[in-house]
Amino acid sequence: MPKPRARRIDPARIAAILGGLAELYPDATCELRFRSPFELVVATILSAQCTDARVNLTTPELFRRWPTPRALAEAPPAALEDVIRSTGFFRNKAKSLRGMARTLVEDFGGKVPRTMDEMLELPGVARKTANVVLGTAYGLATGVVVDTHVQRVTQRLGLTKHEDPKKIELDLMANVPKEQWVDFGHRVIWHGRRLCFARKPQCNDCPLPCPAREAPGPGPLAVPGSVRRRRR
Repeated sequence: MPKPRARRIDPARIAAILGGLAELYPDATCELRFRSPFELVVATILSAQCTDARVNLTTPELFRRWPTPRALAEAPPAALEDVIRSTGFFRNKAKSLRGMARTLVEDFGGKVPRTMDEMLELPGVARKTANVVLGTAYGLATGVVVDTHVQRVTQRLGLTKHEDPKKIELDLMANVPKEQWVDFGHRVIWHGRRLCFARKPQCNDCPLPCPAREAPGPGPLAVPGSVRRRRR
């Protein structure tokens, strides 16, 4: 990941947002259930285009049948697909899970690595998954998690104007203090799930300074991209 290069946002504004998020969600953490870094990698891969609640209903049976990287690497594809079917895109996810587990066994001694570069060697693992695992399982601030909630909320808060998750992450890394990267990601995700909904954000209950909410004119609150599209 290149060194962040982004327009600096007013530090007082950043402080207000960080303070508001900390007050709203002091105990925010990853809502995927796991007992080890390996289980968190599996759960995070399954969470793509799927709710954490659904993943949490699926993983107990998966981990009962294939509790280790070696066991998962050797899982019969059809059986694995059947167990994870309800999470969606189950064929691709099964392929990623088996490939990830095989790579852990063959290249990392069955252990989930602790660096971004090594995490990205695992099939099915991109920066979002790597940031989730490194930050939540190991407490390592290697970047900021950018999922659909983080993308929507940070655009509304005026922290980024980008649509590309990599560019969004660079903006956030440039403005949020590194020691808060992990907590910031968790808190923004919670905010997106509890108040700043995609279609009906609960703006009256939100204390954060938000240019999208404060913009004049009728109509629902929108992210910057949707504002640009309406003006065309």
